[in-house]
Amino acid sequence: MTQPYAGEPGAPEEDVTVEAEFVEDAAAAGDQSPAAGGGSPEQAQVVELTEALQRERAQFQNFKRRSAEEFSQAAAGGKARLLEKLLPLLDDFDRAREHGDLQEGPLKAFADKLGDILAGEQLVRFGAPGEEFNPERHEAIQNEGSGVDPVIGTVFRPGYQVGDKVIRSAMVIVTDRDPAAPGAANTEDA
Repeated sequence: MTQPYAGEPGAPEEDVTVEAEFVEDAAAAGDQSPAAGGGSPEQAQVVELTEALQRERAQFQNFKRRSAEEFSQAAAGGKARLLEKLLPLLDDFDRAREHGDLQEGPLKAFADKLGDILAGEQLVRFGAPGEEFNPERHEAIQNEGSGVDPVIGTVFRPGYQVGDKVIRSAMVIVTDRDPAAPGAANTEDA
């Protein structure tokens, strides 16, 4: 489906604003020309064609901007989908690392290289014990606290994000922060 041109119904408002600025500039230039004062038909045609050219330029600039935005969004979406498909592989490597299977050998080298590649693509892991609970980033499967100062107690599955976009929420058990822990809210009166 094609985007409507600036000035047509359904066109984005910002596109119309850019076109309106060009038309106003052309109209101001036209008011100063002899065509505005009843000059020759050739001069009126020059003003009319100048306005049409400026409208087309504005539409083309809007098209270029929209195309660049759409390309950027498509690239980011494709990257996120690919990284999401690789997460089960990362989970398997994490389990192997916990069992000591990645201490040395070719699998360790492969896991390290894959980790470096994904870090280069700005894939960030989150959801560590003691981290403040955030329902937008963490999926609580159990709550063992009163909810006063919720933190992550146990992590069943880490979460991942690329930039600000969460690819997968961390699956966690929520508990209350230990009052003696650093960063805990001070509830004592001074």
